[in-house]
Amino acid sequence: MFMLILQFFWVYIDDLMGKGLSVWVILELLMYVSAGIIPMALPLAILLSSLMTFGNLAEHNELTALKASGFSLLRIMRPLIIIVLLIAAATFFFANYVIPAANLKWHTLIYDIQNKKIATILTPGVYSKHFEGYAIKIDSLNGNQCLGVTIHDYTQPTQLRTVRAKEANVYKSVNGRFVFLNLKNGHILEELDLQNPMYLPNNSISNPSDRPSRVSKFEQGVYKLDLEGLDLNRSKEDLFTDKYEMLNVFQIDAAIDSIKVKKERLLDNFVKQSALGFLSLNQNIEKSNNNDPSIALGSIEKIEPISVKQLSANDKQLAYSLAISKIRRNQQQLDNQQQFLTTLDRETDLYWIEFHRKFALTYAIIVLFFVGAPLGALIKKGGFGAPVVIAALIFMLYFILSSVGDNLADTGTVTPFIGMWMAAVIFTPVAFFFTKKALSV
Repeated sequence: MFMLILQFFWVYIDDLMGKGLSVWVILELLMYVSAGIIPMALPLAILLSSLMTFGNLAEHNELTALKASGFSLLRIMRPLIIIVLLIAAATFFFANYVIPAANLKWHTLIYDIQNKKIATILTPGVYSKHFEGYAIKIDSLNGNQCLGVTIHDYTQPTQLRTVRAKEANVYKSVNGRFVFLNLKNGHILEELDLQNPMYLPNNSISNPSDRPSRVSKFEQGVYKLDLEGLDLNRSKEDLFTDKYEMLNVFQIDAAIDSIKVKKERLLDNFVKQSALGFLSLNQNIEKSNNNDPSIALGSIEKIEPISVKQLSANDKQLAYSLAISKIRRNQQQLDNQQQFLTTLDRETDLYWIEFHRKFALTYAIIVLFFVGAPLGALIKKGGFGAPVVIAALIFMLYFILSSVGDNLADTGTVTPFIGMWMAAVIFTPVAFFFTKKALSV
């Protein structure tokens, strides 16, 4: 658990350092993150505890004494099996209800912490040149509120604009690309037609000083600054498209059904649009042929195709042009529809990945118990020596298989079911093998 939390800090250390965060904010973040890490740490804990428990029993000949009294290994394991099943059931409910809420909380909190980085760019008493084309200085900073703001705007080559305001609030756009300074009680000084000194033929220098300028005052104004090129935050997609992790299995099932309905409606509308397009093509030809269209839009089934032989040369050319144009439009629509359907299928796969993850985690706890308990009885070693090393190696193998399956499912190489259950399915025969081996000893 401690190592997994350290891994989280390693990923987000740049967002947490230098922010002046209170201890309570850090503890709140750790509490939410720990809830999401528990499912990853619990299988290792079950594996290690079962391995150490039965290793100690076998090492001190207690397991041999129980077997000599007529108890089989499965009967000895029965109380622990019941406890493990209860833990697995509790883990499922925890992963289904608590973890989604915790994921939403820590994603939101880390996003707020990253947004605070915008304000920390502005250091009181120092000109900040992080924004291209601007030099900004503030007198004091309290959260996202700045006092004594001075902005030198160099974005226009022929103008120099200086904005001064008594106070300003810093905001970030929803898409994360811009910063807005809500300025209050200030004025704008603009120096126009900037010119470089010119050297005259008589070796004198012409340095015009009477440059036109203007001053304007304002009570409130908004300054928009582009964040392009600044690594202020991860994109919003990296933070909040993990909405699949914030839903329980019932919400995921409802979301998948909603996507299915959306796909069916999309395909149905596309078929109707294609039929109406065909009707429009026939009507255009009829208009050209006798200037009296008699086909109603509501009776698509009654449309009879027009023979090309019945058309004049001009009508044939018109029909060919309309048909080619319609085919091109249909091809473009088909490409767009295909891309959108691919996006919907991708979104469905992500929902299914999270759906199977919750059940695979529950099953992994049971499987790793049946790997650790018989293996501990076989190696006859307890304590924190060999069992810890063996458990670490086994869990490392399980974690690698689980990560590989997750990545394969995430990239669409395999189905979400195969990807999320791959590690558990591979370890199932291993558990049967060790259990059978321990029963025969």
